[in-house]
Amino acid sequence: MRNILSFLLLLSLLTAQAQSDEVNITIDTLAQNTYMLTGRGGNIGIYVGQDKVFMIDDQFAPLSKKIKETIESLTDKPITYLVNTHMHGDHTGGNVNFNTDNTILIAQDNARKRLKANGQKKVSTNEMNQKDFENSLPEITFSEDLTFHDGEETVMLFHVHNAHTDGDVMIYFVNENVLHMGDTYFSGRYPYIDLNSGGSINGYIEAHKKALMVIDSDTKIIPGHGEPSNRSELENYIKVLEDVKQTIQKEITAGKSLEEVKANNNLTSKYDAQYGTGYINPERIREIIYLSLTSSIKE
Repeated sequence: MRNILSFLLLLSLLTAQAQSDEVNITIDTLAQNTYMLTGRGGNIGIYVGQDKVFMIDDQFAPLSKKIKETIESLTDKPITYLVNTHMHGDHTGGNVNFNTDNTILIAQDNARKRLKANGQKKVSTNEMNQKDFENSLPEITFSEDLTFHDGEETVMLFHVHNAHTDGDVMIYFVNENVLHMGDTYFSGRYPYIDLNSGGSINGYIEAHKKALMVIDSDTKIIPGHGEPSNRSELENYIKVLEDVKQTIQKEITAGKSLEEVKANNNLTSKYDAQYGTGYINPERIREIIYLSLTSSIKE
C-alpha cells in the first residue's frame, strides 16, 4: 500500500510539473508600482515598494519558479510580505516555496485555521511532509483590519465576512489606487462561493458593496479570476448577482425544489452568455445561490 501511495504521489507531482511547463506567467501593469500576474490559478498582485515587494497570493507550487522569475523581471527587491486572500490551493499552493526567512506570510485568522486543518489531513495521508506543512502556514494573522506603511504608500487589508469563504481579505493600495479583491470577485464570470468554507451569496454581495465604499471611478481592480476590472464593472456585477438572487428567492418562496431550480435555464438566461462560460456554469450558480439562501448559516 505504501508503494502504491508513493507511486500515486510521484505521478501527481510529475503531472503537475508537466502542466506547469505549459503555463506562461503574464503581466498587467495597473499603476506605477503595482502589477497583476496571471498564470494558472488566482491572480497575483505585486506592489514594488521603496525597498521591498508586497505580494498577494501565489497560485500552485509547481509554478513558483516561473512566478519568481517573473517578479525578478520587474524588480530585484526582495519579497517581504505575502498575503493570502483566502485558503484555497490555487491562491496558497506556493506558500511553501515562498515562505523563507525573508518573506512573511499573512492571512485572516480563519484562512490560517482552514489551511492548518487541510494541511494536517495531508500530513496524515502522506500527501505533505511536516516541514512543508509548517511552511505553508501564515505567520501573521489578523481578525478585521491590518495596515502597512511604505514611504508615501498605505496598504490596507480588511476582512469581509462570509463571502467567498469565511476568511476573505481585500487589499487596497491607497496611492496606487489598486484593489485586490481575491475570489470575492470573479470578473466577467459567475462566482464560486464556497458554502462549505463559510461563504454565502449575501456575504458575497455585501463584500462588493464594501469595496465600493473604498474605491472610485479610477480604481483598478484585481479580481481573483478574470481580467483587470473597475468600479463600473463591479457595480454592474452587483446588480446581476442581486437580480439572480432575488429570482431564485422567489422560486424558493414558491416552493420550488433545488432540482427544479437547477433545471430551469430561464432563471439566469439573460446573463448566461456573458457570465456563464467560466468554471461556474449557469446550473451551478443557481444551485449555489439556492443552497446558500436555504442554509442555516448565519450571514
